[in-house]
Amino acid sequence: MLIFTEEEIRKYVDITEDVIDVVEGAFTDLETKDVEMPPIIHVNIPENNGEVDVKTAYIPGHDMFALKVSSGFFSNYELGLPSASGLMLLISAKTGQPKALLQDNGYLTDVRTAAAGAVAAKYMANETVKNVGVIGAGAQARYQLKALEKVRKFDQVFVYGRTKKRVEEFKTEMDNVLNANIQIANSAEEVVKNSDIVITTTPSKEPVIKTDWIHPGLHITAMGSDAAQKQELEPEILKKADTYICDVKSQCIKLGELRSAVEKGIMSKDEEVIELGQITSGKVSGRKKESDITVADLTGTGAQDTAIALYAFKKLTAK
Repeated sequence: MLIFTEEEIRKYVDITEDVIDVVEGAFTDLETKDVEMPPIIHVNIPENNGEVDVKTAYIPGHDMFALKVSSGFFSNYELGLPSASGLMLLISAKTGQPKALLQDNGYLTDVRTAAAGAVAAKYMANETVKNVGVIGAGAQARYQLKALEKVRKFDQVFVYGRTKKRVEEFKTEMDNVLNANIQIANSAEEVVKNSDIVITTTPSKEPVIKTDWIHPGLHITAMGSDAAQKQELEPEILKKADTYICDVKSQCIKLGELRSAVEKGIMSKDEEVIELGQITSGKVSGRKKESDITVADLTGTGAQDTAIALYAFKKLTAK
């Protein structure tokens, strides 16, 4: 079995147009192929503000699939540690034998999650974008903006986070990375009202965006709600949106923003919901009008993990 370290993986895998295409392909596969993707195994560790997820998927046509263990411990910054960690195991789809261990410490999850946000924006956001907002100032907020820059040009970023020091560190770093001005906002409301695209990347358990702040032309990509106790949007936002999409309905109805809307009776569990793969495969169109309000609810899929793991394996073994 081949073993690859985080250092090796980071050397050969980055947020590029190729990676975004690979993740887009995974969404299309979910719509067009008989992908085997079981429900997520989720372990909650509330006393340490942590969680561990196990995700996997077999995509027909590939000779391996990934089994991923990922963790998020959201107080780790107080210890000087990243909040995300984990690893991916590539298993032969022919023999069941382990073929490679990707000791990425959550890096590949960060990359594929950011790429998924870029895919959503590619199809759902307006072509012309001036201001982008991000709520949350951790690693995923950084990755999301790097990926978004591959599909949309923007002039300014409004960022809001609860910890002043982290937001200031975010600004210092991203000023040197993005071709945009970074503006620290005083509130989440300021972010939303001034932005054409808003990305939420928090582990919040209560809404950080309120319905009254929503305006015509806005696109929201909600990344943070990937467990039953999490929520970033007021449920009414999903109903107010001209188009609401999710990555996988069966996941989002349990873990995503859709769960809150169903629990509050704002949306029905039987309501027809557009999945991102329907859009990437061309079966359904994305944004229809410039004035539309659009929302993407992304919980992260095992298909994305298999796709990014196979991509990383190919890059690493080629080098």
